[in-house]
Amino acid sequence: MKYSSLISGLAGSLALTLLHETLRKNVDLAPRMDLMGEQGLAKILFATGIPIPEEPELFKLTMGGDIVGNAGYYALVATTPKHPLVAGAVLGIAAGVGALTLPDKLGLNEQYSNATTKTQVLTMAIYFFGGIVAGLVYDALENKFPTNEVEDKQNDSAH
Repeated sequence: MKYSSLISGLAGSLALTLLHETLRKNVDLAPRMDLMGEQGLAKILFATGIPIPEEPELFKLTMGGDIVGNAGYYALVATTPKHPLVAGAVLGIAAGVGALTLPDKLGLNEQYSNATTKTQVLTMAIYFFGGIVAGLVYDALENKFPTNEVEDKQNDSAH
């Protein structure tokens, strides 16, 4: 895996997290993916017999896991290196759809992402935004530091 995919995945994840945190602190009926993440983590810890930490430790663990998990997910923009923006958009839409449709199936409170139409639109928007940022960063990194095809061909023929 290229470093540019990891960097772009992290950029998309951080962008998503920053937008979510800004919305939840400033907008009525914003998605509460932080609470959904805490609920999911608490369920996993409980099922494995690990004590569930108190706030704010639970929040920190959830945010760390979210950032790492979303970074890995958005790093997939590299799977279509000629069209990372399209890949980022598709990844963002898929993540948003998952955030809207999976909570109930996973036994999580679906109101965190589905409370109102506004909440649903904002949920889709934050994941789409993360995907777009990941795609843009990947494209910028790959275009700024392109491989030298002539050198690559010379190295290939030398071996």
